Amino acid sequence: MIRIHPDAQSRRTFLTAGALGALGLPEILSRQAQSATAKGNRAKRAILVFLGGGLSHHDSFDPKPDAPAEIKGQYSSIATALPGIRFSEKMPLLAQSLAKATLIRSGSHNNDHHETATNWVLSGRFGTPFGDYPAIGAVVAHQKGFTSTLPPYVSIPKNPSFTWELGKSAYLGGRYESFRTGDPSLTGYKVEDVSPTTPDSSNGQKRRQTLLSAVDDLARKVDKNDQLSTFDEFHKRAANMVLFPEARRAFAIEEESDKIRERYGKSTFGQSCLLARRLMERGVTFATINYGGWDHHAKIYQSLDKKLPDLDLGLSALMEDLGQRGLMEDTLLTVFGEFGRSPKVNKDAGRDHWGQAASLWFAGAGVLPGQVIGATDKTGGFAAKRPVSPADVAFTIFDALGIDPRKPLFSPDGRPIEILDQGDNIHELFA
Repeated sequence: MIRIHPDAQSRRTFLTAGALGALGLPEILSRQAQSATAKGNRAKRAILVFLGGGLSHHDSFDPKPDAPAEIKGQYSSIATALPGIRFSEKMPLLAQSLAKATLIRSGSHNNDHHETATNWVLSGRFGTPFGDYPAIGAVVAHQKGFTSTLPPYVSIPKNPSFTWELGKSAYLGGRYESFRTGDPSLTGYKVEDVSPTTPDSSNGQKRRQTLLSAVDDLARKVDKNDQLSTFDEFHKRAANMVLFPEARRAFAIEEESDKIRERYGKSTFGQSCLLARRLMERGVTFATINYGGWDHHAKIYQSLDKKLPDLDLGLSALMEDLGQRGLMEDTLLTVFGEFGRSPKVNKDAGRDHWGQAASLWFAGAGVLPGQVIGATDKTGGFAAKRPVSPADVAFTIFDALGIDPRKPLFSPDGRPIEILDQGDNIHELFA
């Protein structure tokens, strides 16, 4: 049924002896699963596609075809699967995919600074540009723990960054940082941290296991040392990722058929979406697909001519593939950037930072398909109906995964800090 809703402390441990010398697993592997799956949660896992730099909503999901040329921009608009809703001409596949998703056209906050806004939307809490609060994925890793030999929180190909890395684990510590996969579109792609440096043999595996045991014994001899006290399970997890074929094969994107890889697109974004699907079906709980490069202050259309088709192809393929594999029912898919772009095209044929309006995409895990929630005004400059804040988005993701958004976590000095101090569920998304 198609509906239109009008209101609708980082530490990094490197193993440097013997065959483990080149592994350098980031310390995202922890000794403790933090919580069991909550009753009634809609999602078992989540994918966040982060459009770093700020996607122009005018030229993608919220065109203004009747506006003056300096607002309308260069693209025509096309019909979508929802009557009366139009997208940019560069997004024909997503225009039809809207029948299986919900679009929010009223994402809104009041910050136009990349780092500050990025940390805000990736955590749900407002702080400094340096990341005072843990990213959503880090909180999920902290609360859900390990459910397989793979890490619970993965960034593909890496965390977003402008002048420094963003969306990190903040006071939760290095064990909850994301596992960075690298670029899966590269020829001969391998993930260094889960790829043995030499072919496996029984003797090689035995030597690695012996080394791990030695490190574990050392860790157990040291009391009240947080870093060493976590080595025991950390290295067991590290060994599993190196030694177990199913862990390594999760990243073996070359096993996918040429037809599937072409459907996603051979771009970094397309192959990142495909890798995310592989990781979801093998036990990863939260994946951030970082697709940056949307900061178009000048010559916006030269860039969007290339980037929008990649987004259209890769995201539509991910939705289609998740659906065909039965994963969409319990995988929450979200798409957003740190802000939108300014209503008027500037003198350099670009659009500038604009925190007052942005478009967001939700699908899967009980999200009612075929909706548009909220709206911007006639220039696309401000949320005119049902503004949705970063805290609302984070609250909705946490709640869908069965995590209490108001739960207090604790800083290293024992100070309680609520996961979120604001926000509420975007209730229109669900039945």
